[in-house]
Amino acid sequence: MTVYNVPHDFLWGVATSANQVEGAWNKDSKGMSIADCERFNPYQDLNDYQKVNDMTTAEIESAIQDKSSKSWGKRHGVDFYHYYQSDLKLLAKTGINSMRISIAWSRIFPNGDDIKPNPKGLEFYDHLFNKMNELGIQPVVTLSHYEMPLNLVLNYNSWYDPKIIDYFDRFSKVVIERYHDKVKYWIPINEIDSIIRHPYSSAGLIKDRFPNKDFKEVIYQSMHHQFVAAAKVTKYIHENYPDLKVGSMITSTMVYPYNSDPRNMLKATQVMRQSYNFSDVQLRGKYPQVLLKQMKDMGIHVKMSNEDLQLIKDNTADFVAFSYYSSVCTAYDTEGLKITKANRTTGVYNKYLPTSEWGWQIDPIGLRITLINLYDRYQKPVFIVENGLGAKDKLTPDFRIHDQYRIDYLRAHINEVLKSLSEDGIELMGYMIWGATDMVSASTTQMSKRYGLIYVDLDDEGNGTYKRYLKDSYYWYQKLLSFKDEIPVSYLTK
Repeated sequence: MTVYNVPHDFLWGVATSANQVEGAWNKDSKGMSIADCERFNPYQDLNDYQKVNDMTTAEIESAIQDKSSKSWGKRHGVDFYHYYQSDLKLLAKTGINSMRISIAWSRIFPNGDDIKPNPKGLEFYDHLFNKMNELGIQPVVTLSHYEMPLNLVLNYNSWYDPKIIDYFDRFSKVVIERYHDKVKYWIPINEIDSIIRHPYSSAGLIKDRFPNKDFKEVIYQSMHHQFVAAAKVTKYIHENYPDLKVGSMITSTMVYPYNSDPRNMLKATQVMRQSYNFSDVQLRGKYPQVLLKQMKDMGIHVKMSNEDLQLIKDNTADFVAFSYYSSVCTAYDTEGLKITKANRTTGVYNKYLPTSEWGWQIDPIGLRITLINLYDRYQKPVFIVENGLGAKDKLTPDFRIHDQYRIDYLRAHINEVLKSLSEDGIELMGYMIWGATDMVSASTTQMSKRYGLIYVDLDDEGNGTYKRYLKDSYYWYQKLLSFKDEIPVSYLTK
């Protein structure tokens, strides 16, 4: 029997974020976050990513006045805050040895600028990490995952204000000091590159709050502040807890030329080159020339002190973490070409690939290419911390979920991952399915776009029992992990 040999310490897991699963948005002194202001709108064109992810001050004020949670998906999540023990037990039975979670900043420092942390918030994560450790599940922790305290938006203009660096530093040091013996892997900021595409959810930036400024310049200045904040976290961990590891986490969408026309080849090269801007800063320790030129060409001036640049240079990340869901094509001239969706972006349709219900093209080989590209570029361990399929799962009358389409997606992607591990000479830390249970979608704030191995009885309007049901994909992943260090190739090539 031909097998894939997997390192004994390979991290097999699942991934979530606090704002999408925890709920309990106003319990135990938690403060309001930017995610709590995102409401599902069934009448909105979900293909218009810009509109879906924009926010206005008026919408924030309206959200503050509405104390309900039903239509505000991220206020109720899937109530992981109360279900975490039973959820973790179910997940542990699959055989996972790791799980990515995030710590809600607004649960620890409700206003973001508080002097002292919220004891109730710390108590929750005490119990969570204790339970994970008890079950043999290593936490991989993100410190900022689309859940900034709302007070920092309203009174400081978010990451544009350099004071936020200090507030984030205070929050980070509190939780790292408290959990350094329970958490080995830390990611300061989720998909740090996403601030360019959706500045509100990534950094709490609202265009109408900067009426006399170039909003692009606001975004890029905030980007720099996030780089500095992440470098400070890295410095603190390396100096105080050298056995811990810090990662740079980016969004990865493979981009191909539409065809072999050299002009399209050049366009794809340019797009992919820009996609490395953020990881270059965090892993090479300096701004790439392409990013500096891009800002100059746009007339953007970002304030960067020599101290900032030295801090970034001296405190690079230990590993490359990334999300991967799909790929797109690009062309120098897209007129007349079919456009398709990807992870909060769009591109030219690839006729060689199938498409999910949300228009994302399914490309397992693109994941393998991404692994090769990232490892060759940085020569540091790579870590797939998000990969999965969003779909409209159906609960049958006998309470089953036959998600063969998700099994097919996972099988094909994991097969390419293990091929790469075996044949491409990369150093791969692990693979995590997005998500664990179903959760509220980050991009559209809806429940019906389901990713989990465990079905949660909840609809887009917040109606349901919250009861959990195991999907067919749960059992498939459980069997995969039962093979441990020797996975039969046949299990992934059926």
